[in-house]
Amino acid sequence: MPYWQLSGFYFFYFASLGALMPYLGLYLKSIGYVAAQVGVVFAVMQGTKLVAPSILAWLSAGFNDRMRLVQIASLVAVIAYACLLFEQDFAGILMVTFVFSFFWNAMLPQFESITLTKLGHQTNLYSGIRLWGSVGFIVTVAGAGYLLNTMGLDEWPLLVSLCLAMIFLSSLLLSEKGRKKHQKGGPAIYSILMKKKVIAFFLVVFLIQASHGAYYAFFSILLSKLNYSETEIGQFWSLGVLAEIVLFIAIQRVFQHISLRSVLLFSILLTVIRWLIIAWLAESLTALIIAQVLHAASFGAFHVVCIQLTHHYFKGATQDKGQALYASIGYGAGGMFGGLIAGFLWDEFGAAWVFTMASLLASVALLVAWNWVEKNNPDDLQTTGEGVSSV
Repeated sequence: MPYWQLSGFYFFYFASLGALMPYLGLYLKSIGYVAAQVGVVFAVMQGTKLVAPSILAWLSAGFNDRMRLVQIASLVAVIAYACLLFEQDFAGILMVTFVFSFFWNAMLPQFESITLTKLGHQTNLYSGIRLWGSVGFIVTVAGAGYLLNTMGLDEWPLLVSLCLAMIFLSSLLLSEKGRKKHQKGGPAIYSILMKKKVIAFFLVVFLIQASHGAYYAFFSILLSKLNYSETEIGQFWSLGVLAEIVLFIAIQRVFQHISLRSVLLFSILLTVIRWLIIAWLAESLTALIIAQVLHAASFGAFHVVCIQLTHHYFKGATQDKGQALYASIGYGAGGMFGGLIAGFLWDEFGAAWVFTMASLLASVALLVAWNWVEKNNPDDLQTTGEGVSSV
């Protein structure tokens, strides 16, 4: 099992995320764009997740080595993003964002599926591999904050381009030669999607990721308005992911005593609380620290459960499509919706009400999950061996 090759890809993929997401809004504001335009750029980036993962999943059916697709996608992503070094016109930025994010977003669900395939029945090892993605995020989000504080935001596109180039180089170390394709048969994907618990699951994923729209697009801008430097902003983001890492290490033991359903519900409840803290207590350093520690729940624990539920619901030939749908519906449609709404409300209503709206979306997700997600068989995944520690 190629532990370090898999871990290396996650490291550099999420290193690019750490260089990109916390500072994109700050960069756009620094070159003169308003909150609504920032929201549109984030919405385009999230919106490509609606179709990109599914297209790559469809193409992968004809490949014995799915890593070739990942390598092509990572190469196109870095070439496209490098155009931002020379482009500051808003239409040009949108075009670069669309092309880059299409291929950048397409590759991760495919790589998740490749990782789970390579692990076979050892899916409990997933958390130890995915952990390196969080390490990569922390390294770049903290390092980028320091560098940008020293050199200025003008150098930010170059920094992200270098991170994207490393994704491509790390992908060259992996292959899937000799992969056995899944035999056709088993439940059709449409019959899976018609199940009430699966519909409820995807609705919960959509709502939680929509609630994160304000966070990803405007949390750094909020911190900047509160007079935090780029270095300090990077430290806040690092704290959130550090809490996530601690969760990844501990959650294997948690699942020995608590069902996936219970972890899901508790993580959503803490998400509601997190957005309310940012909404109304952001001027308190202590409150912001608590809010960032809760990232372990709102992203970490939630994603752990969702990856496992997706792996449980979609088996065999439908596995690639299931992972693609998870990315498309949640991070794509949900992220796009949340980013757009936050962008258009930010200047008019301010941070407090935008993050309050985020907490309301998470509250609806809690209601749906409580009533329909694995309600009648909360211990089913554990007893069947499908409950794995992931993220």
